[in-house]
Amino acid sequence: MTEIICKTSAMLSIRLSRGGAKKRPYYRVVVADRRMKRDGRFIEVVGRYDPMMKKDDDRRIILQRDRLAYWLGVGARPSDRIVRFMEKAGMAKRTIPQQTKKHLPRHGTEDASHGGKGEAGASSEGAQGTASS
Repeated sequence: MTEIICKTSAMLSIRLSRGGAKKRPYYRVVVADRRMKRDGRFIEVVGRYDPMMKKDDDRRIILQRDRLAYWLGVGARPSDRIVRFMEKAGMAKRTIPQQTKKHLPRHGTEDASHGGKGEAGASSEGAQGTASS
């Protein structure tokens, strides 16, 4: 029984479902099966989001904290936008993925102030020159 719950809970997502008229979006925060369409069948509405309201309006984003906590406890995964909403409401802390290390200078460079490009090229040429002699 527990195994079935784990499999189904991994398939749940908390995401936005669009409604409203053309050029007048209105979103519901829903718990849905990941395989369903964006505006398709859902399990429960746990909030709403009206992007047409002013950013400082309290009614722009409304979340049911207790229901969100329940679904997160069951194993539902929130979308990136929902995590942002929850962070703004003080319910979660967003983790930023670790960046690649391409912005750092290469290993073996002596002067990191040049960004590693000039020195890395010189050291690689020197290594090739010593390898051929």
